[in-house]
Amino acid sequence: MKFIYPAIFRQTEEGSYKGYFPDLEYCYGEGETLDDAIDSINDAGKDWLTLELSEDEPLIPYVSDLEDLTLEEGDIVRNISMNIRFYEGWDE
Repeated sequence: MKFIYPAIFRQTEEGSYKGYFPDLEYCYGEGETLDDAIDSINDAGKDWLTLELSEDEPLIPYVSDLEDLTLEEGDIVRNISMNIRFYEGWDE
């Protein structure tokens, strides 16, 4: 199953990047470059969704519209696609 959520990235004073998903509570990533931060947050998002989907009654958050996001000057928004593979018997 494919999930696509917007992620917001900000450059730190040191030049690295930190990112978060506004729709996935406490789901963050960071990296020395923007590409590294995107890879980090992609992994964090996959882990977040995998854990949520393993719950007895998973509650997958709605995806925010880009125009509804609260952004600061210099923020970078990327839609992150996460593919989660379900295994036979995952819903048992």
